[in-house]
Amino acid sequence: MPLLPANSLPHAFDADQRYPVDLHMHSTASDGALTPSELVTLCAERGLRYMALTDHDTMDGIAEAAEAAQHAGLCLVPGCELSTRWQGINIHVVALMPGGLQGPMVEGLEQQRIARIQRAELIAERLEKAGLSNALEKARLQAGSERPLGRPDFARALVADGMVADWASAFKRYLGSGKKGDVKALWPEISEAVKWVVASGGVAVLAHPLRHGLTRRKRGLLMDTFQAAGGQGVELVSGQQNPDSTRDLARQLVERDLYASMGSDFHFPGSHAAPGSMSLIPRTAALPIWQHPRLAHLRDAPSGMLALGC
Repeated sequence: MPLLPANSLPHAFDADQRYPVDLHMHSTASDGALTPSELVTLCAERGLRYMALTDHDTMDGIAEAAEAAQHAGLCLVPGCELSTRWQGINIHVVALMPGGLQGPMVEGLEQQRIARIQRAELIAERLEKAGLSNALEKARLQAGSERPLGRPDFARALVADGMVADWASAFKRYLGSGKKGDVKALWPEISEAVKWVVASGGVAVLAHPLRHGLTRRKRGLLMDTFQAAGGQGVELVSGQQNPDSTRDLARQLVERDLYASMGSDFHFPGSHAAPGSMSLIPRTAALPIWQHPRLAHLRDAPSGMLALGC
């Protein structure tokens, strides 16, 4: 497979430019609607050249995605999205794993798998009290596989049962932060999860920090905790967001010398997100995440490395 040009990604961000990169997406290995290979195909159709598959608390879809990426000529960065806790808030950390699944991440993801199973049972119990009979079975039907269940599976079950009109209403009434189905006590503290990633040769990226409704000061404290544990990147852009908020977030990254990442958080076609679809990155001194020493070599990696398409 021909290598992508070494200058295909810039060393710094230019103002209001689009890049053929999406480092946060989901497949049927967790709660996405497309199989890993279907996701790769869609990414190629949309003109992406670099992508990461970051399913929730699993890397089970990486092998299939890597094979598809080789055929499509895309550079695939293996990854996952870890569920963690910080000050009682459910915080997600994107783990970009250029060396694949190894080290403490092996045990960490097994711990997450068990936690997801136990969490699903608790969510089902709570939703049954709210009126969704046989909640676990109905969520499993929506998942269509034996993978650990997530809140989106229960959301679809609530819609199918007629308890809410749509997926967004399910989260607003039953599954969102602070609601009956919001179970987070089983997740590890953010510092623990970040250490799994870093000790396994990966790069830990704080996912969508603008979505938690935090004040600027509290968001800074979150970044400080994350960075102290070894985290080195933050999603400067995740899907569509307010330009002023993005510029302010960029300043917080520069203050801490954190790398800037980007991802759509794509889950299913027809949603507000699509692979590569996200707000523009403003001019900033924050370095792109692909300049991190653990990721910069991917462009020049032999095509056989971990069956990566780069």
